[in-house]
Amino acid sequence: MNIPLILPEDQPVLLLDRTDNLSHQDVLYHFALDELLCRLTGEGGPAVCHLWRHPRAFVMGVRDSRLPEALQGEVHLRYLGYDTAVRHSGGAAVPLDAGVVNLSLILPFSSAGPAPDFHQDFEIMVELIREALRGTGQNVDTGEIAGAFCPGTFDLSIGGLKFCGIAQRRQRKAFIIQAFIIAEGSGSERARLVRSFYDIAAEGADPKHYPLVEADSTASLEELTNIGIGFDAVRQFTAAVKGVIRGWQAGKDLAEAASRFTMPGDEDIRFMADQMRQRYNLN
Repeated sequence: MNIPLILPEDQPVLLLDRTDNLSHQDVLYHFALDELLCRLTGEGGPAVCHLWRHPRAFVMGVRDSRLPEALQGEVHLRYLGYDTAVRHSGGAAVPLDAGVVNLSLILPFSSAGPAPDFHQDFEIMVELIREALRGTGQNVDTGEIAGAFCPGTFDLSIGGLKFCGIAQRRQRKAFIIQAFIIAEGSGSERARLVRSFYDIAAEGADPKHYPLVEADSTASLEELTNIGIGFDAVRQFTAAVKGVIRGWQAGKDLAEAASRFTMPGDEDIRFMADQMRQRYNLN
C-alpha cells in the first residue's frame, strides 16, 4: 500500500542502510553524516532514508545539557560504558544500543511554495513507521506518553507504551526527520537508565525542565508485537522499512537520483562530528 503523502518534488528516496555497521564508537558520527547528507540534498542531491545503529550511547538534548548536574550525570553514564553526546535536533535524552534502529529521512524543501509545516515533517515519518508495522496487526498511536523518556506530541506507541520518538532538524533547503525505534530488548530497562541520569543531572532543578521518567512507560517492538525475538526483531523491522521505501521508489528514476548522490568522506564526517561536539560540549 502506498503512503498517502506527497514527498517533496515527488522524487525517489534512496536507501542508505548502515545497520550492520557497529564499528563507530563516536555516536555523533551518525548525526554528522546526517548533517552532511542534508547539505547535499539541499544542494540538489537526492532524498535519502538513512538507517543506522550504535552499540552503546546516551544522547542528550540541549535542555538536558543545561541541567544543574548534567556533567555529573554524564560522568555516571561514561562509568557505565556509554558514549555520550548532545544532539542538535530537538528532543530529550535517549539511550541507544544495538537493539535500537535509528531512522533518518532527509528530504528537500519543495522548490515551489513555502517550506512544509513541521507537523507535516513528522507525519511523513509516522506514516512510514505505521506502514512498516502494518503486518504486525497492531495499531500504532501518536501522542505524548506520560512517563516516557524523550516525550513529545509525536511519540509512537502501542497499547499505551512508547516504542519510538521523533525529532527534526532543518537546514535552509532541506530537512531531517529522525526517529529512534526500540526494536528489541527491554523498554523498561532503558527507561530506568534514563531515570538514573536525571536523578543525578536534575538535582535541584525545577521538574518542569526535565521529563519525569517511569519504567512502565516504554517497551520494545519485540515486547509489543510479533515482529520477532532478539536480533530478529531488528532485522524484520529494518526489512519492513526498506520495503516501504522501495514502494515509494516504484516508477521513479532511481538511476538519475543515484547519479546525484555522493557519500561524504570519512574525514569530512569526523570533522563535522568534532565541530558538533565542540559546540554542544558539556564542559
